[in-house]
Amino acid sequence: MKKIGFLSFGHWANHPAYKTRTASDTLLQSIDLAVAAEEIGLDGAYFRVHHFAAQLASPFPLLSAIGTKTSKIEIGTGVIDMRYENPLYMVEDAGAADLISRGRLQLGISRGSPEQVIEGWRYFGYEPAKGENDADMGRRKALEFLDKLKGIGFAQPNPRPMFPNPPGLLRLEPHAEGLRERIWWGAASNATAIWAAENGMNLQSSTLKFDESGKPFHIQQADQIRLYKEAWKKAGHNREPRVSVSRSIFALVNDQDRQYFGHEGRQADQIGMIEPGRNAIFGRSYAAEPELLIKELAEDEAIREADTLLLTIPNTLGVDYNIHMLSSILKYVAPGLGWR
Repeated sequence: MKKIGFLSFGHWANHPAYKTRTASDTLLQSIDLAVAAEEIGLDGAYFRVHHFAAQLASPFPLLSAIGTKTSKIEIGTGVIDMRYENPLYMVEDAGAADLISRGRLQLGISRGSPEQVIEGWRYFGYEPAKGENDADMGRRKALEFLDKLKGIGFAQPNPRPMFPNPPGLLRLEPHAEGLRERIWWGAASNATAIWAAENGMNLQSSTLKFDESGKPFHIQQADQIRLYKEAWKKAGHNREPRVSVSRSIFALVNDQDRQYFGHEGRQADQIGMIEPGRNAIFGRSYAAEPELLIKELAEDEAIREADTLLLTIPNTLGVDYNIHMLSSILKYVAPGLGWR
């Protein structure tokens, strides 16, 4: 068995082929998509977070809205760029969203990747401390976020407060019990996957990572996951970790599928660059008739190593088509691979 969710980048544009012409379209359709995904038996609804772009940004209003409309599906992010965040305010937002969804939040966070704006986090009022770079700042904020999620008091109460205080130091409210164990780290390297394990976070591994061995993408990603699991065991945490990978997978079951994605199956891994002087490897997309798709996916080592698979979706094609696409995976592909 494997948990299967969708991952939406939340694009919109005033394009004649898009079903999402405005931010309102994307937000409202994201809610409808999560509701419909729960109805067909999908396990998770996850959303990317990007700033200064015609894409989904502030996640907590959306996650809270989905929480009120659904009852079972996991609701999460992949990922929140911590360079842009106030960790304490984020604890309050995340706590509220988790309580609204009755404990279904699964938050993916990361130190961040290249964005639309040069050093965009500076516009949000943040800059690295002395001796830090922006990646260090993102990881420092992540650790502070994790620490405050524990719900341990740290703030000195006012001796003459507006309302009576409980005894001792005060914590942030609302506190969401158990949310600390539902935080995931988006790792692009083996080293940061190990760091995530040491700090008790689940692992999100995307369709790209730094090229550290020259091997095919799925093998490098599987190696990363194994290193993470070894580090988790060595750290002595008292629970089993979770690991997700994301993939673009399209089962071609009708002419519309073939028109949209028939060319995707001919793609291969690609080498690119997301940081100056450091190559990254980008995983291929999968698109084929279900029988062939099952054979191809069975050879993906990283999917075998993960307990959760996030299917990246073309959100601009609208709710109905995306539910058709996700249903095709559940009906025609997942059983043949033992995922269901």
